[in-house]
Amino acid sequence: MTESDTNDSAAIPTPAPVTPSSAYGRAGVDIDAGHRAVALMKGAVARTHGPSVLGGLGGFGGLFRADFAGLTEPVLVASTDGVGTKTKVASQAGRYGGLGADIVNHCVNDILVQGARPLFFLDYVAMGKLMPEQVAQFVTGAAAACEVLGVALLGGETAEMPGVYVEGELDIVGTIVGVVDRPKLITGERLQVGDTVVALPSSGLHTNGFSLARAALSGLDWTAHDPELGSSLQDALLTPHRSYLAAFEALVAAGLDIRAMSHITGGGLIDNPPRVLPPGLGLRFELSSYRLPPLFEKIVARADVQGREAYRALNMGVGFLLMLPPDQAERALSVLRTAGESPWIFGEVTAQPGVVLIGPAGSTSSGSNLSGSIR
Repeated sequence: MTESDTNDSAAIPTPAPVTPSSAYGRAGVDIDAGHRAVALMKGAVARTHGPSVLGGLGGFGGLFRADFAGLTEPVLVASTDGVGTKTKVASQAGRYGGLGADIVNHCVNDILVQGARPLFFLDYVAMGKLMPEQVAQFVTGAAAACEVLGVALLGGETAEMPGVYVEGELDIVGTIVGVVDRPKLITGERLQVGDTVVALPSSGLHTNGFSLARAALSGLDWTAHDPELGSSLQDALLTPHRSYLAAFEALVAAGLDIRAMSHITGGGLIDNPPRVLPPGLGLRFELSSYRLPPLFEKIVARADVQGREAYRALNMGVGFLLMLPPDQAERALSVLRTAGESPWIFGEVTAQPGVVLIGPAGSTSSGSNLSGSIR
């Protein structure tokens, strides 16, 4: 079980390369580098540990003392995910800290859809050649995200796998475990025709669509300032995936009836929202209700993505959906704005199964190439 510390790579001196003295080292695996990575991680990880965490790093398993006082029927909710080929953008830039926030927030949002609060998180990072400083950046970022959300970074694994991963590249996986009281479990089964869909913005691509984005944006200078984006392409692409936990908690505290939620990840607005719908119901989204962010405009234009494919491949600036009774919509918007969010009414639940996108001029599949319907 291995994890990282408070320093970023700029603050960690890089040792001179040495000739491996062991047979395992000559085969491409540096055990000492693994131990060094652990040493670099301890400070950041320790700061996420409260009284529920028993023991420290180095055991074969992380220990978490569960206290479900106040819950009538606690249900554990777990999820595992990765960050896709966003790792290639990070490797190209030599910036790994944001990937830690990406994976933590992604996983937290996934279990949030069912109303679960996160308890603890575990990470996995694999490389062809272990670079302790890179691992330290990644886990420091994950620990910082955990600390903000009150999540224990309980443990993880750092794997050096020459021949499986290309040197200089890495793969990242995260696992989250949370809890929800069964009477408050959000399943979507109470959704009704006419319920309002409130959207919350994404902070960028989040953790999906990077294969399309990298292909579309190849040949451009990713480090130059882009006036339309207000930053470089590299900075825009590496903006971390954001968490929606605080927004949810604000609505709960206000006593609003959240009937369903959807985290917009791989599959975009076409495949993700229907996962929470009861049989026979669908969704209609008004694309004219918000402005498409410039990063997505650039990707869509350069990739020549047609119609619904764009909304299936990318989140298109929509990171999270909340579905609630229509008479609570304005109150929800007010609560969310007070919580620092920028929400808007995006659509409604319909009696027509599937997802219908209504374009800027109110057109459907016969009109705008970014509109359409699916059954």
